[in-house]
Amino acid sequence: MLAEGTLGGRVALVTGGGTGLGRAMAIELGRLGARVAVAGRRSEPLEEVARELGEGLAVPCDVRDPEAVAAAFEAAERELGPVTTLVNNAAGNFLVRAEDLSPNGWRAVLGIVLDGTFFCSRELGRRAIERGGGGQIVNVVATYAWTGGPGTVHSAAAKAGVVNLTRTLAVEWAPHGIRVNAIAPGPIDTPQTRERLWPTEEIRAAVLAKVPLRRFGREDEVANACAFLVSDYAGYVTGEMLTLDGGAWLEKGMFGLGPAPGS
Repeated sequence: MLAEGTLGGRVALVTGGGTGLGRAMAIELGRLGARVAVAGRRSEPLEEVARELGEGLAVPCDVRDPEAVAAAFEAAERELGPVTTLVNNAAGNFLVRAEDLSPNGWRAVLGIVLDGTFFCSRELGRRAIERGGGGQIVNVVATYAWTGGPGTVHSAAAKAGVVNLTRTLAVEWAPHGIRVNAIAPGPIDTPQTRERLWPTEEIRAAVLAKVPLRRFGREDEVANACAFLVSDYAGYVTGEMLTLDGGAWLEKGMFGLGPAPGS
């Protein structure tokens, strides 16, 4: 865990910051001394996080709309100062077979995940470059961006695009001192995931059986990884993907040893 004050002087904008991982990352950046604005489409949870932050700011924003993104940055900079740090966490996803996915469903998820990440990144990039450079971006992706994600073809394709976007912008903006990285959380145990993804002990056990570390991740572990990547401790890291999934995505071999005795 980084020490309080590590991010003093930073101004961070976290999209999808009202709940879940977005909230956890926003709270941790605030604890470390950054002034934080949380953006999203629902104002009530954003306001709750802003209150929890103390000096935080809630900024309603649909990241699919570049004008709304620009307005969110304007609001954040008017209240908190120039935005130095961006966390692209806003996402959309639902389970559907590819043959049943509607054009509107496809466009909605790609709009939030891929378009939104680009619009927000471009806004920070333009502003930082105009000020003389310097800044940090962390994009939230998922391991199925490179393994494939049956049932989530829209999200998998969008996040694969974000992986490439991360690496491309890391190279383009390195001369301006803007670092761009990504984190790929695996199964993280939250009230929402317990309700939606592993609502029974049987399903929970089946999910855990696929995780070599045999446990779920925690929100604070994701928040700590995000904080590290935007801090000066990662000052020589850019274009990197940091996976936090207990080894779940790694190839287990064609035979597989199964769980160790007593595990």
